[in-house]
Amino acid sequence: MATESATVIGGVDTHKHTHYAAVLDELGRLLGHQEFPATDKGYHDLLTWMGSHGEIRAIGVESTGSFGAALTRALTAAGQRVVEVNRPNRLARRMDGKSDRLDSEQIARSVLGQTSTAVPKSKSGMVEVIRTLRVTRTSAVKARTQAFNTLWGVMIGAPSPLRDELVELSKRTLVNRCLPLRPETENLLELTHDPHRLLTAGIATSLHDLARRWKALDEEVKSLNRQITSLVSAAAPALLELHRVGVELAGQFLVTSGDNADRIRSEAAFAKLCGVAPQPASSGRTTGRHRLSRGGDRAANSALYIVTIVRTRHHQPTRDYVERRSAEGLSKREIIRCLKRYIAREIYAHLPRPAASAASGQLDPAA
Repeated sequence: MATESATVIGGVDTHKHTHYAAVLDELGRLLGHQEFPATDKGYHDLLTWMGSHGEIRAIGVESTGSFGAALTRALTAAGQRVVEVNRPNRLARRMDGKSDRLDSEQIARSVLGQTSTAVPKSKSGMVEVIRTLRVTRTSAVKARTQAFNTLWGVMIGAPSPLRDELVELSKRTLVNRCLPLRPETENLLELTHDPHRLLTAGIATSLHDLARRWKALDEEVKSLNRQITSLVSAAAPALLELHRVGVELAGQFLVTSGDNADRIRSEAAFAKLCGVAPQPASSGRTTGRHRLSRGGDRAANSALYIVTIVRTRHHQPTRDYVERRSAEGLSKREIIRCLKRYIAREIYAHLPRPAASAASGQLDPAA
């Protein structure tokens, strides 16, 4: 039996409606397991139940960015150390099977064995708002593109008089020209006696509705752009001062680091998070070999690539570096990798953190 002074480790397998929790002692013995509802009261009961087994050292939570986001906020607000656990123990799953109890126990064991040590994003500040607005804007942009593609397809198949009037117009002009299109009557059944008029009226109705949809989505995108710009400018003015780092790219770097950017302990850790840290690939007599990292946040990696390509074209110090490294025999791809690693170091130095420890001076890209 656990004593009051025992130190325990918790693990939580998160779901949409319920969370399943398990508690281990420091020797890895299972002290208990129980299911709780995914509500504020359920979070309080879960924490109280874990605390009844002893002093809580850490709690591993699965899917801290989705099903476990609210639980993570509640546990962090209560002063608990939360560890992000996303990859299950596949060997244990093959040997023992899968259930909520087994999953929660394996989550706790990964924290106890320190195979999972990542601090989750707090998701409770301005950066989280920026993330949700960016997700909303991405959805609106996709819907706007789909609406115009549908409008274009309908217009191409329209009768000749209507098609000839619209086919040569640019995108925005085409949408504006389709907005005032109206059929002769709102009840298309009245035109069934004349197939040509029915076809023209039906296509005019479709073009009008699609143009109105595109216009509404366009206004939504513009509104979201204004809000994102103001929030990013307030959250990370230092990032926007970097050469060729605009609102869109700065927003992505903020989302990658999270509200609690101090959870990233060094610029090397940030580079690995962005997928630009070379990984060792030595074996046997082959030593000193490295390979390109395929992990990390691919959106952040793409943002670093965009900054790199733009700087190689419009930033003279970067152009000089490319020429020098090319003379040394490096290929274009190798030079881009070096530049991405340097830019990641520069971005990390300008991230908003409570206690900035990274220097923001000029750094050698080859370092």
